[in-house]
Formats: sequence, C-alpha cells, structure tokens
Amino acid sequence: MDYKNCSKEVLENEYSQLVKQFEDIKGKGLNLNMARGKPGKEQLDLSLSMLDVLNSKSEYVGVDKMDCRNYGILEGITECRKLFADILGTDYTKVMVGGSSSLNMMFDTITCMMTTSIVEGCKPWYEVKDRKFLCPVPGYDRHFGITEYYGFNMIPIPMDENGPDMDMIEKLVAEDESIKGIWCVPKYSNPTGITFSDEVVKRFAALKPKAKDFRIMWDNAYVVHDVTDTPDSLLNILDECEKAGNPDLPILFTSTSKITFPGAGVAAMATSEANMAVFKKRYNYEVISYDKLNMLRHVLFFKDYNGVLEHMQKHKEVLAPKFKIVADMLEKELKPVGIGSWTNPNGGYFVSVDVLEGTAKRVVELCTEAGVVLTGAGATYPNGCDPEDKNIRIAPSFPPNDELLEAMEVFCICTKLAACEKILNK
Repeated sequence: MDYKNCSKEVLENEYSQLVKQFEDIKGKGLNLNMARGKPGKEQLDLSLSMLDVLNSKSEYVGVDKMDCRNYGILEGITECRKLFADILGTDYTKVMVGGSSSLNMMFDTITCMMTTSIVEGCKPWYEVKDRKFLCPVPGYDRHFGITEYYGFNMIPIPMDENGPDMDMIEKLVAEDESIKGIWCVPKYSNPTGITFSDEVVKRFAALKPKAKDFRIMWDNAYVVHDVTDTPDSLLNILDECEKAGNPDLPILFTSTSKITFPGAGVAAMATSEANMAVFKKRYNYEVISYDKLNMLRHVLFFKDYNGVLEHMQKHKEVLAPKFKIVADMLEKELKPVGIGSWTNPNGGYFVSVDVLEGTAKRVVELCTEAGVVLTGAGATYPNGCDPEDKNIRIAPSFPPNDELLEAMEVFCICTKLAACEKILNK
C-alpha cells in the first residue's frame, strides 16, 4: 500500500488501525532512547581492562623522559602523538593531543581564530562583520552550535552520496571574503553515514578562497568506525592539500570518545606547522599540560595502530547487528507504504531517515508520547531549522538489541501515523 497513491477510504482505515496501535504502545509505559550516539554498555565493557594498565607500581616515564604524573609537554606525550598520527595518516610532528574532548578542541580552535589572526594581515574573526560559515546538511548539531554561539551566519550546503555540493562551495568561497570556514565530518558523516569521494576531497584541497584565513574544520570522528565488511575509504586531505599548495587549509580532529570511554578518552588535532604555532601560543596561556596519565594509559592499552584496529573489530561485532535491526525494520515497515528514505552506512554511529515532508517534528512528538526519545527534528540543520521538516537522526548504539527493536517498531508506527495525518489533513 502506497500511502500517497491509495484511496482516502483505504487510508482512513489504515489511520484508524495505527491510532489503536499507538494507544496500545502508550499504555506500556516505555522508556527507550535513540537520541544521541552514545556507546552501549557492551561497548564500554570492551575497554575495562585499560583501567588496569596503570597502578601504583607502574613506570610513568615515557619516551620523552618526563614523569607523566607532573606538569609539562603541552602538545602531549610522543607515544600518543604517534598513535594519533597513524590514525589520521600524518606525521606526529603535526599532531597535538589534548584533553578528553575533540569538541572542546574544536571550540577552542574557533575561539582562537575569533580573537587572533590565523594569517598575518587578516583580522581576528570577531572583527569581521556578517561573518559566515558553511554547514553541509544534514550535519552535526554540535558543530553548528559552536558557530551559532559566535554569531556566524551559517549557510547550508546540500549533501549527496559523494559529499557536499562542491560547485556551490567553490563559488561561494571564491566570491565572499566573509566566509571563514566549513564544518566537515568526512568519513561516515553525521548523520548520513556517507564518506566524501576522492573527487570531493581533491576539490576541497584545491579551493581558492577569497578569505586567506578560510579553514576546513575536518572532524574525522569516525575514521576507524566500520560496521560492515565493505568499509569506506577516505582520501588523506593533508596530503592532498600539500600537493595543491594549500597546507594551511585543513584542521583535523578526532578522539577515542567512541573507542574507549566517552568523556574519559583522548582527543587530538592535526594541522600545518603555521596553524599549530598560532594555536599552541593560545594553549600556552590556557593550560600547562593535559592529562598525560590518560594518554599513557591509552598507549599501553592499544600499544599501536594495529591494536586500535583490533579493538574496533570488537566494536563492529557489537554495532553491526544494531544497524541491521534498524535497516530491516525500515525496509519492512516504511518501504511498502512509500513514505521514507534512509541511509545504509558502512560505518559511523547514525542512520539518517527522511520521513514524509512536513512530518518530522510530528514523528518526534509522537515518539516522545510513546516513550521513545529521539534527537529533535531540525537538529541536523543550522539553527535547528530543517526547511522541509523531514530529516530525523537515529542513533542505534545505546539501547540493548531487544529495546532497539522495540524502539524501531514504535518509530515506524509513529512515522506512518504522522504521514496519514498529513495526507488526510487530520
């Protein structure tokens, strides 16, 4: 039955049945959550032994010959910088290891460029009137929140299966000096799960921005987060920018937040020598050094990059069935009635669902009534405004599989109910 093409009588009957199902669900008193991409308990348990690699008898001196219990080494211990360099595909001299949050490092990076010129001769961004930032959509709400906080006018950039619309980006940045940067989640993008194609990465590297201080905020949060046996590959933007003569364009970020313990992992950034010199000058005033014991703990736990990959294989074994539950339920319940489209990513943490246009907020509202918490409709767009009111981000990682299955059943019923209401003008 295709909702948009069936008779009013048939759809009215379907609506009545859905209302009954919905009322039955509300009577269950459910309390299920698919709102944020939090690792589930089974994933968190994978890293428990990391808590045992350091104890009162441990040797706390690394290759830097500094006691990790004390102040010092602003950019992080060398072993940890090398580990992140392997993850990001660069040399460790370009890496700075920070605290536990890459989001914090991104906020600090924008803050630095707001108050300090990243390029000699350019104004700090707070002095730039009508400053703008490019935002691929649907995208990550917390990215948009940073530039919203600092008063940027955010320009939505449409995404397709290859990445952001590069024709649009190239034209905008070449013409407008007030455009200062772009947010990117290049591998398994949040929430669509797509990975930027080689052509898109090369075009990013070859950009000719009118603003000499334009920067690409390259949040490679899911660089090792595969969930299928056919993982995506991502071209190395640092290498491509070097080839294109634009070494200062990209600023890379990643963390172990969804690898070890969220809020207790390690974050890192990588960029050119010129950029890093500006950022480190700020960090010198902000912090003496970050948590080197946590850096050391992670290095001892993983040992090397291969150790990270082996650990992520364990995550994959936990996450793959969850993504299958979501895909199977959407295929079974929404495809036959013709009211939605969705992504089937090879990695990352999310599934992006486009429900019937004009119903996303209603779907989220109905799910809330039924006891299922979702990320708010519109969150994947700047200022929380999805102009078509259709995109919803599903995060399958946190609930146990039985709860996830139940939550997806509720989601599909609510999606169908909202569609019937819309078509029938209820």
